[in-house]
Amino acid sequence: MADINLTALYGSVVEDEGLVFIGFAEGEDEEECYVMFRQAASGGPVWFEVNDEEFGAEDALKEVTSGPTGLEITLKADAAATFGWAQTVAVRIGPDCEDAAPALEALQGMLGSVWRA
Repeated sequence: MADINLTALYGSVVEDEGLVFIGFAEGEDEEECYVMFRQAASGGPVWFEVNDEEFGAEDALKEVTSGPTGLEITLKADAAATFGWAQTVAVRIGPDCEDAAPALEALQGMLGSVWRA
């Protein structure tokens, strides 16, 4: 079982001011749980955050595995303190998750060698 779990109802891919944002959220309200990946459109390090920018870091991802139930995100050991000592994050993505397919496709391209299918 992951240290942090969320069930995504929405996926999104947004490009704004030279940055690409890919996210999964439990709902539309600001208080709803989410995960967000951010990278310059030209490439480079990936920023990852959970629920708040305070719980985020650049180059924190060890591995992101995509499977039939969603994503399993493993964080690098030296990033654990930033994420409340969490080492893993599970994002459950069911058939009712809006825009999941384009978000997953974009995320695979963003993460490159960190991505596992």
